[in-house]
Amino acid sequence: MAADAVGEDFEEGGEGPSKKKFSGKKLILFIVLPLLLLIGVGVGVYFSGLLGSDPVPEETSQEAAPPPPPAQAVFFDLPEIIVNLNSTGRRSTFLKMNISLELQNPSDIGRINEVMPRIIDNFQVYLRELRIEDLQGSAGMYRLREELLRRVNLAVRPARVRDVLFREMLVQ
Repeated sequence: MAADAVGEDFEEGGEGPSKKKFSGKKLILFIVLPLLLLIGVGVGVYFSGLLGSDPVPEETSQEAAPPPPPAQAVFFDLPEIIVNLNSTGRRSTFLKMNISLELQNPSDIGRINEVMPRIIDNFQVYLRELRIEDLQGSAGMYRLREELLRRVNLAVRPARVRDVLFREMLVQ
């Protein structure tokens, strides 16, 4: 039996002990996977800043230049607008609005005065088609503001209006 145990260590050719080879799965499991894990941890530590070196800012010129001063707000008050809303019942519903326009440039006031009839007409035509349900809630007010802003910017082109501000809005 001892001879059998010794014979197991030798290959059939009797050339000595057999050599074990790493298979592809074992190579990936024991060499490649830990190597990738170490690289991933190293990259994570580098980008998290735990190594003690500060990352180099990409644009240093922005830090040196002071921020531009905020533009002066210029407001232009439109005349009061009163329209009857689109209603299905016999009773009429009226909308009364006082609106201010926030202008981008003070020199645009002359352009606003030139096209004032067109601005009022655009607003009147749009507002008369609204129903009372269209004005309810903050979403309705937001849609109204955006549509009025779009219409006024089309009318005053090339001047630019930044915002439409509601000073007063009454639905009766």
